[in-house]
Amino acid sequence: MKTLISNAVLVDGTGADRRPADVLLDGPVIAAVAGAGSLTAAGTGAERTIDATGLVLSPGFIDMHAHSDLQLLANPDHYAKLSQGVTTELLGQDGLSYAPVDEATLAGVREKIAGWNDNPADFDWNWRTVGEYLDRLDAPEDGGRIATNAAYLVPQGTVRALVMGFAEGDPTPSQQQQMEDVVRTAMEEGAVGMSSGLTYTPGMYARTEELAGLCRTVGELGGFYAPHHRSYGKGALDAYAEMIGLSRTTGCALHLSHATMNFAENKGRAGELLDLIDAALDDGVDITLDTYPYLPGATTLSAILPSWASSGGTQATLDRLADPATRAKIRESVEIYGSDGCHGVVAEWETLEISGVQNPALAGHVGKTIAGIAAETGAEPFDIFVQILLEDRLGAGILQHVGHEENVQAIMKHRTHTGGSDGLLVGAKPHPRAWGTFPRYLGHYCRELGLLTLEETVHHLSGRPAARLKLDRRGLVREGFAADLVLFDPDTVRDEATFENPRQAAAGIHHVFVNGTPAIDGGQPTGTRAGRALRRSPDGRTRAGSTETA
Repeated sequence: MKTLISNAVLVDGTGADRRPADVLLDGPVIAAVAGAGSLTAAGTGAERTIDATGLVLSPGFIDMHAHSDLQLLANPDHYAKLSQGVTTELLGQDGLSYAPVDEATLAGVREKIAGWNDNPADFDWNWRTVGEYLDRLDAPEDGGRIATNAAYLVPQGTVRALVMGFAEGDPTPSQQQQMEDVVRTAMEEGAVGMSSGLTYTPGMYARTEELAGLCRTVGELGGFYAPHHRSYGKGALDAYAEMIGLSRTTGCALHLSHATMNFAENKGRAGELLDLIDAALDDGVDITLDTYPYLPGATTLSAILPSWASSGGTQATLDRLADPATRAKIRESVEIYGSDGCHGVVAEWETLEISGVQNPALAGHVGKTIAGIAAETGAEPFDIFVQILLEDRLGAGILQHVGHEENVQAIMKHRTHTGGSDGLLVGAKPHPRAWGTFPRYLGHYCRELGLLTLEETVHHLSGRPAARLKLDRRGLVREGFAADLVLFDPDTVRDEATFENPRQAAAGIHHVFVNGTPAIDGGQPTGTRAGRALRRSPDGRTRAGSTETA
C-alpha cells in the first residue's frame, strides 16, 4: 500500500534543520522525500493521503535501554512503547535475559528478573539460543509479529550462569573460553553486542580480566559493550573508568547504559563524568551513552542485598535471609557499610518505594516506601525489607528516589547521548518512564526547557542510536530507508504518565508507522504488529531477516 504524507515539517534524524516536505511510503519503505506540495496522490498512486500540516514527521524513536524481552511476546499490543513513538528497542539489558540458556539457567533467570518482566507459568518458553529467541520474536505463536522492531544484546550474567552457575568465583581457563565461545555464537546468531549488570548477580562476580576476554570477542565481531557498571553511587567515577579502560584495552566499542550520577555523594558531579568521557573520546575511544529523563531509578528490591548474600540463586538467597546469624551480617552490610548491590551506599529506606509484587498478599505495600511501611507497622525498616523479600521470593520491584536534576540535564546534552527508557512494564505501579520517556524528552526538555533543539532531540532519539546499532537503512527519513516513522504535534507532545498514574499514553502523538504499517493512527492503536527482529549480519550491519543475509 502506498501512503502519502503531505505538508509535514520534516525533522529527518540527522540533526539538520527542519524543512517542509512530502513523504511517500510504498509498503515498508520510504519511496520518496520531496518538497512540500510537490507530491500528489494522483502522481504517486498513493491509496491514502495524510495531511500533516502543523505536524512534525521524524524517524521512529529508538529505545536504547528496553526491558521488553518477555512483554513483547506475552502482551504483544505493546501500547506503552508504540504510544510514545518508539519503533525499535534494544533488549537483553543489564546482563540478564532469557537467551542463551539451558533448563536450569532459564529457571534461575526467570525467578531472578520476575520483578522486571513477570514470570508467567503458562507461557511457552520454546527457545534456548539467541537465534531461537530472535526467531520467536519474528514469529510469535499466534502467527503475528512483534509490535516494534527489536535488537538483542547477549547478557553476560546469563552467559556466566550458563557456564558457571549463579555462584561467585573466578572462571577456570576452560570456563573462560567456554563463555567467550557462547558470546561468539550469540553474536553470530544475531546479537548486536553484550550487556552486563555489574551490581546484579551473577554478573557482578566477574573481574575486569574476565570481562576483557568477552569484550575482545564482541569487538572482533563489530559489536559493542553496554554495561550497567559496578556503581552509580559511591565509587561511580571509578566504575565508569573501569568500563572506559575495558574499551581502550580491548578495542570494543562502549555504550554506557543509563548513564547517571546518583545518590548524595554525586550531587553536581556530572561534569567529572563527562570530562572522563570526553578525554577518552579525544583519544579515539568509541563511546556512546543513554539516559532516561527522570530522577528516580527502578530495579528489584533484592538488588539492595550484598553480592555474597545473593550467590547461588533464589533459594540460596532466601535461606540466608531466613537464618538469624546470616541476616545479621546482611543488615550490617546494608545499613552500616553500604552493600555493593546498593552501589556501595548505605540503604536509605525512605528512598525505596515498592512498585510491584508477585505475591498478592503484599499488594498493600505498593506505592509505599520501606520506611513508610515500617512506620505504619512499628517494625524496623530492615525487618520489613527482609519480610518482603522472603514473602515475595525476591520478586518485588522498587523505585529508588536518588537522582539529581542538574546531573540529568548535563549528561543529556552530551555529544554522544541517546535516549533509553529503562522501562519496566510490569508491577502495579511501575516507573512512568515505561510510558513517558520519549514524549518527555520532546515536551519537557525540548519545548519547555529548551535544553535541546527539536532537531537535536530527534537526532538523539533516532539517527544517533541507529548509528550505534549499525542499523541498515533505518533511523533516518530518507529514500530507500525503512518506513519507521512518527508524526507528532510539537506544540502539544508531552508525557502524561505520572508516578501516581504511570500507565498513561502520551499526548500529541498522531501517527506511528512500523515498517510502513500504521501502529498508531489518528492517535489510536490499530492493533497491527509489523515489527521485526533486527540481527547483526556477517557484514556487520544490523537488519531484519536471517543472519545469512549480508
